[in-house]
Amino acid sequence: MSLEKSLKHYGMLFGSSRVMELLYEKITRVAITDATVLLVGESGTGKELIAQTIHQKSPRREKNFIAVNCGAIPPHLIEAAIFGHERGSFTGAARQQIGCFEHASQGSLFLDEITEMPADMQVKLLRVLESGTFLRVGGDEEVTVDVRLIAATNRELEAAVSEGSLRSDLMYRLAVFPIQVPPLRERNGDIELLAQLFLQMLNIKHHQRKTFSRRSTDMMRSYPWPGNVRELKNVVMRAFILSGDVITLDDYMPDTSARRPELHEGTLNFFVGTPLADAQRELIQATLKHFEGNKRMTADALGISLKTLYNRLKEY
Repeated sequence: MSLEKSLKHYGMLFGSSRVMELLYEKITRVAITDATVLLVGESGTGKELIAQTIHQKSPRREKNFIAVNCGAIPPHLIEAAIFGHERGSFTGAARQQIGCFEHASQGSLFLDEITEMPADMQVKLLRVLESGTFLRVGGDEEVTVDVRLIAATNRELEAAVSEGSLRSDLMYRLAVFPIQVPPLRERNGDIELLAQLFLQMLNIKHHQRKTFSRRSTDMMRSYPWPGNVRELKNVVMRAFILSGDVITLDDYMPDTSARRPELHEGTLNFFVGTPLADAQRELIQATLKHFEGNKRMTADALGISLKTLYNRLKEY
């Protein structure tokens, strides 16, 4: 059976596993409505691609799809970025600027990392969802919009609410139709097919005919893929660049046995000779897990900026 027939294509998504089939069914049902959707899943599972697919399958498909990463915008700028601002509303505001809600008018707005949005902004977002109106920064005239909102988080909702990262009233308003996004390790059969797809795309682009060794396929099946599809794609790219005609993944993905650091009661024990980049990655991911996905607390604990943390996680 060809790769095209084995790996189902649905909107922006690829996957033939049972959990993906169920995901496609949910998308199909909700896309034709205007219901607010909340996507919950680990980093790297493709939440933005799901949001784009919902938009593509909806009656709004001919209008704009606007994506915003709430954690990547400084807190003092996020209100102006989302709602826009009037001329003279703050230093440097030389002219009126419309925000993401107006850019997405009649279309869809995707707010990723919604738990990174400051609490005061969550209140204002709740008002927009309830009334369909808002004020630009520095303005006194209400703006009315018709926007389909899709939000996403990699946090457990109850934990985010309990620690104050997400207002409970906003959670209930966002979760009109919640979708749990499956991690790659639960997508039986999709891992090898996705890896083959990524390799096929690279072969076509670079006029190569590289293949995976049998051992590589076995390694892909046994590895837990904490970085999910994003990590898989990066591993294939790295192996493609550095390997010959037959790709063996031994040197291009983390060793799941002897080289893995040990975690004991909040401490990490690394083996001597662990590459610095690998140690940094494990420390960042362990700290993020310790703080239950809270990026601000993770960045503060590691002594790095939130922007640096996001850049590291994007690389991973």
